[in-house]
Amino acid sequence: MWFLNSIEWTISPVIFSLGPVQLRYYGLLFALGFYLSYYLVQRFYSDANVNPQEVEQLTFYTILGTVIGARLGHVFFYEWEIYSQNLLDIFKIWQGGLASHGGALGILISSYLYSRKYKRNYLWILDRIAIPTALTGALIRMGNLMNSEIYGTPTQLPWGFIFVNNGETLPKHPTQIYEAIAYLISFVILYLIYNRRKAATQNGLLTGWFFILIFSFRFIIEFIKNPQVSKEVDLLINYGQFLSIPFVLTGIALVIYSKKLPQNGL
Repeated sequence: MWFLNSIEWTISPVIFSLGPVQLRYYGLLFALGFYLSYYLVQRFYSDANVNPQEVEQLTFYTILGTVIGARLGHVFFYEWEIYSQNLLDIFKIWQGGLASHGGALGILISSYLYSRKYKRNYLWILDRIAIPTALTGALIRMGNLMNSEIYGTPTQLPWGFIFVNNGETLPKHPTQIYEAIAYLISFVILYLIYNRRKAATQNGLLTGWFFILIFSFRFIIEFIKNPQVSKEVDLLINYGQFLSIPFVLTGIALVIYSKKLPQNGL
């Protein structure tokens, strides 16, 4: 049968357990993304002759913004009718339920608070976060693969994955890998844009291209992704696509607007 050429995915999401404590691939890859981001942003600060010690606080703000925003994004964008019945379940992050669009909004808010406290240009901060965020996004999507979650519709392509742990019997598009590759490409493009002029890059340019690349890829890949919630089944475009449109439009506006802004405006 045609699906015998597919990939049976039986990897456990847990690396090892010590009593009730588990080390999971998702958490490890999530943490690795922030670890790599910390050192990348330190380099960007040094390029601009800004004290790299500030990156510790920026990392703290970014982690909080990402986790809180991603959690609340999932709650309000996807399943508010469920969580509204028991508000305490919102705090049970270990049960799953994070939304990348909410994470993006959380980063925008936490970065603004950071910029106000440290008297830094808001767009300059966002530009320094944009590059490593694309890399972190790729790692998080690989974590989704290890969790056997957020995969796609049935496919006859030879690289279709049968997610055995979820009881699947037919190959599905490994959309986690598609997105990871897309975000990695975005990371490379953003880094190349930055590397051309480094600290002299116009404020807002990198953030604009980040929004365009990441959310355009997301919009396209969503067409072959399974609905995350049942109420998306009959929609022309799903919630993820709908939420991606404002980010893409904002990105286009930022790229145009950045041409009018000074270089390296701290």
